[in-house]
Amino acid sequence: MKAITLPAYGGPEALRLTDTREPKVAAGEVLIRVKAAGVNPVDWKIGEGMLDSLMETAFPLIPGWDVAGVVERVGFDVEEFAPGDEVFGYIRKDTVQHGAYAELVSAHVRMLARKPASLSWEQAAAVPLAGLTAHQAVERVGVKAGDTVLVHAAAGGVGMFGVQIAAALGARVIGTASERNHAFVRELGAEPVAYGEGLADRVAELAPRGVDAVLDFVGGDAVDVSLPLLADPRRLASIADPGALAKGGHYVWVRPSPTGLEALGRLADEGRLTVHVEQAFPLAEAAEAWRRNRDGHTRGKLVLIP
Repeated sequence: MKAITLPAYGGPEALRLTDTREPKVAAGEVLIRVKAAGVNPVDWKIGEGMLDSLMETAFPLIPGWDVAGVVERVGFDVEEFAPGDEVFGYIRKDTVQHGAYAELVSAHVRMLARKPASLSWEQAAAVPLAGLTAHQAVERVGVKAGDTVLVHAAAGGVGMFGVQIAAALGARVIGTASERNHAFVRELGAEPVAYGEGLADRVAELAPRGVDAVLDFVGGDAVDVSLPLLADPRRLASIADPGALAKGGHYVWVRPSPTGLEALGRLADEGRLTVHVEQAFPLAEAAEAWRRNRDGHTRGKLVLIP
């Protein structure tokens, strides 16, 4: 099968389109014919060795944790899925080696759910990691109807989902974004505010009594800027700043969750969650997708198509 591989740690220039063996399918797993694979910052961070102290990694490495595709074969004990089923998932394995940038990938059933009927393959592949990250951050801070929620990086891959999930729960959402993305943030259901100096004052103008919860999807000084606007620091969650823990908030590292995927799928099929894919690249152009993702100016998500 064709796959994108890394022979050793390296950047986009080290990625290669190669022929490699078909994955084995262990007990509890299914083999998926990949229709689309999501591109996330963690992909190139792993590739460049930034997470070497945290994760067991083996080479040659096939990157990618987001997949949407069709079940081709099932493990001998699998009852949850059958060949022909359309699925999507966040396939984070114990050892990073056999990922989704390939024509075929194996995945444990605990990482998968049925693909939402309303989403294209590209859209479905854009959901799992970013969507689950946002979903779990929203749950961690207990967003509820009537809350005013500040979402940092509202136009980004995770922020796009955070805004819509919070809005679907009945919250008022204020989202930080660059000026060029303000119309997009409004379409998602948030009131946009510009990044940069004076951000706290701009948020305070919109919410004079402060905000009830904060979702930091960008890092930098977002936590420090947000805390004076928030009555209870326990209602702050960051996916980019571990220092949030010491300040009374939460640091969220996403976990695979079929129930979370199902919840996101329901929102999509109910018309309450749209998925913006900025660009779909052929598998052979994975290096360019990494470069675009590293630039940090993507609106929504990037995906690869085998």
